[in-house]
Amino acid sequence: MRKQFEQQLELDIIPISEVEITTKTRHELPQLLQGLQYIFVTPSLNEEVFTILSKKLLAGKKQTGRPGMTLWEVFVLGCVRLNLDTNYDMLHDLANQHVELRSILGIHRFHFNDIGKTYGLSTLKENVRLLDEETLKEINAVVVKAGHELKKKNSAKIS
Repeated sequence: MRKQFEQQLELDIIPISEVEITTKTRHELPQLLQGLQYIFVTPSLNEEVFTILSKKLLAGKKQTGRPGMTLWEVFVLGCVRLNLDTNYDMLHDLANQHVELRSILGIHRFHFNDIGKTYGLSTLKENVRLLDEETLKEINAVVVKAGHELKKKNSAKIS
């Protein structure tokens, strides 16, 4: 049974909305993580994206079985793979080692003896491939629309 995502607030996990992302870099990943964080914390945008993901990934599935990866994890890792144009081996390494990415996934722990949830290579392959091009284009349209609305709001404040 796949769930959207509900971050369990625990002492050693920072809420996704409070994750500090490095901005002094030319690498693509921090910009993507900031965009994903914005999607997560903006209720209307979050709802639209999860509706699209649910329609694609949960259609015709029974509400039983193992929990597996959440819709949020599949979405974030799918975006990372697409944005960085990387293979599953690199995605596997990033998902298990990159602190900011793991924080946006909502799984990074700050205890040195307990790194928290880890992903197997086959788990990533089986889940991330579920996001097809059509679904990503649909989500992209929603995100671009939200970006235009945000730009209009910022322009109105400046004027």
